Amino acid sequence: MTDVKDIYEEQLDAFLIWMKDAGYTMYTQKSYLSDVYEFLESLKGKTMEQVKKLHVISYLSSVRERGVSDATRNRKHAAVNCFFKALIELELTTQNPAAGVKKSKTDSNRAPSFLNEQELMRFFESVQGKYRTRNIAIFLLMAYMGLRIGEVHALNLSDFNAEHKTLNVFGKGRKWRTLPVPESVSLMLEQAISERIDPWRAKEEAMFTSQKGRRLSIRCIQQIASETFERFQAEVPEQQRLSYSSHKLRHSFATMLLRKGADLRTVQELLGHSSIQTTTIYTHVTSREKEEAIARLNIQLPTGIG
Repeated sequence: MTDVKDIYEEQLDAFLIWMKDAGYTMYTQKSYLSDVYEFLESLKGKTMEQVKKLHVISYLSSVRERGVSDATRNRKHAAVNCFFKALIELELTTQNPAAGVKKSKTDSNRAPSFLNEQELMRFFESVQGKYRTRNIAIFLLMAYMGLRIGEVHALNLSDFNAEHKTLNVFGKGRKWRTLPVPESVSLMLEQAISERIDPWRAKEEAMFTSQKGRRLSIRCIQQIASETFERFQAEVPEQQRLSYSSHKLRHSFATMLLRKGADLRTVQELLGHSSIQTTTIYTHVTSREKEEAIARLNIQLPTGIG
């Protein structure tokens, strides 16, 4: 059986060059390449000109049959769509059969899970180990400033202005945003930077480094978060434990802001969302809040009822 890499070597190389030039993170490059490789395997050697919308839908249907979530299916669709977009721009094909394929409808009413302020305190108490200061600083940036994991990974020392307490963040869509840094977060950042392991490369600007002096990888941050969440739920019976990830800290930040009266537009800017529609998923309320709101109503019934 001929390897997909041999058949589509030029296209795969071109796609990688295009993603690097477009500023995609290493994490996105890796996951998109993996998805596209899987799609190309389903083509059984067809040329790019032979690929039709039917082949894209067929691939996405087979993905769905494996039981993946709508969000994962949509990511795979986005990867294939980007692949053809790249090939068109680099003049390796003339059509994008993925462009007209509809996204799956995800459950937009499902509120993201989050930690309340008491739970966040317990979470931070669960941060342990030799690099506790560094890890607390990382989680503070997510929980109290709303940074994505990739944004934390990409931070450089020069992005933090300790005097003015501001942080420049390079986010999705290659957009920069400048965030105010709360006093306590600023102090922890300064401490983490003072304890930072000297990089093995002289010009390494990474704010957070590993024990080997390299920029802390996204995978490593995910692992640290996973281990911390395990300790956080250590006393919860295994069957009752929730599936938490580092992204839940960002969810917590957005939820806290809205509950404290911040307007949607401000929260959108702080989170770095390109569309306010994305921000509206955080406007969920608890059952207790619904009950309390209803209880404030002064319901007057007509006389002679009941």
